[in-house]
Amino acid sequence: MHRAYQPLKPATNKYLQQRWDQTTYQEHVSKVKAARPMVNTKGIQTPAHVQLNLKKLQSEGERLAIIDRDNHLLSSKLADIMTSKGQVDHRNDYPERSLTGKKKRDELLQMSRQNQAILQRITSRKSEYRRQVWEEEWERVERRRDDIGRYPRGVANQVTRKKVKFEGKKREVLSEGSGQVSDTSSNREIEQSARSSEASVEEHVCK
Repeated sequence: MHRAYQPLKPATNKYLQQRWDQTTYQEHVSKVKAARPMVNTKGIQTPAHVQLNLKKLQSEGERLAIIDRDNHLLSSKLADIMTSKGQVDHRNDYPERSLTGKKKRDELLQMSRQNQAILQRITSRKSEYRRQVWEEEWERVERRRDDIGRYPRGVANQVTRKKVKFEGKKREVLSEGSGQVSDTSSNREIEQSARSSEASVEEHVCK
């Protein structure tokens, strides 16, 4: 092998030159491996609270605890179902409780007291309107109106009854401006009876 070795520089003994070159190379490699950098190129050391996230561990533990509790409840329910006769427990005999019941009752009592006070004030208040005064004032107004008017009011609306004799029969005639007859007979019959009575009167006068 040493005969095939070709040194970089001329040498009298190739074998020794090969050994020397190998030794020098091994020393160089060992120095390169043991060399230390002059500049610190390492990164920043990771903080402990970043390496160990306690909050994450706590939330994970709580989640596992909830899962374990739910599993325990589910297993207990399944065990009850298996041991029972298959009846459904659908009865909810729980009393109804309100968190604001007392406050609502107090508010209702206060409102009722206020309403009673308002009602008492309204009923105890005397009216400011006097009916008697209004009636007297209206009577004065009517008297003034009758005094001022040319024709007295209410005369045309007055109804007078007169008794008229027609051949032994009594008929009531309403004198209301236009002589309307209260009997059920027609106007024609009344005119004929009036003419006959006038003719008899004339004959009696002529005799």
